[in-house]
Amino acid sequence: MRAPVHLRRNPLTGRAMAVWLRLRLNEVGPLVALLCVSILGYGFFYLAHEVGEGSTAALDRKILLSLRNPADLSDPIGPPWLEETMRDITGLGSVFTVLFLTCAVAAYLAVSGRRRLGLFVLAAVGSGELVSTVLKVFYRRPRPDLVPHGMEVFTASFPSGHATMSAIAYLTLAVLIARVDRNRRAKALVLGLGVAVTLLVGISRIYLGVHWPSDVLAGWCIGAAWASLCWFVALQLQRRGEVEAPDPPPPLR
Repeated sequence: MRAPVHLRRNPLTGRAMAVWLRLRLNEVGPLVALLCVSILGYGFFYLAHEVGEGSTAALDRKILLSLRNPADLSDPIGPPWLEETMRDITGLGSVFTVLFLTCAVAAYLAVSGRRRLGLFVLAAVGSGELVSTVLKVFYRRPRPDLVPHGMEVFTASFPSGHATMSAIAYLTLAVLIARVDRNRRAKALVLGLGVAVTLLVGISRIYLGVHWPSDVLAGWCIGAAWASLCWFVALQLQRRGEVEAPDPPPPLR
């Protein structure tokens, strides 16, 4: 598709239109992906600035305390089984779980003849883990000391690694699976499950007292932004034939 003649006469406008078309921003998928990257990325850096200024401290403390028994801050609200369930849920965002799931999906894609797509999934999640680690080292925010932790922690607090990695892994895999099926209900179900797991993992980190709420919100923002960026890159690579597209569903009889 070529740009209109009146736009091609202006070199600057013509170049901008050429880039626009080359990146397929005239299509819904790439345009939405790039908009998500921009909005969520801005949200992360805005939140990081507010945290640095101390503007979130009061709300962070209020939310964390609201999830504890006022008479005993080591006791989260709710029955004992809820705390154990939250530990199970938080495990879904651990480094081992995310990497195991990613490697399993990549291996499946490789043996099913889509090796380059499998490598792309590994690269997307692996680079996301690196970004999360670098951000933690850069911001070096201490873990909450307001309430006792519900489990052991070993790294800095901002952004939440569990929230970041669950957003990257589960949203990326959900989008990948959703593209296989043309059924809108199936797409909605898969995407909904990816979002639900991501939200539950983040909530569990706050409930267990190992993260400030702003840590988790920042993790969701940067994780979803990274997943959107990977989606955008995958669409570009698939167009060029450098990454295999997911298989189309079988025709209806």
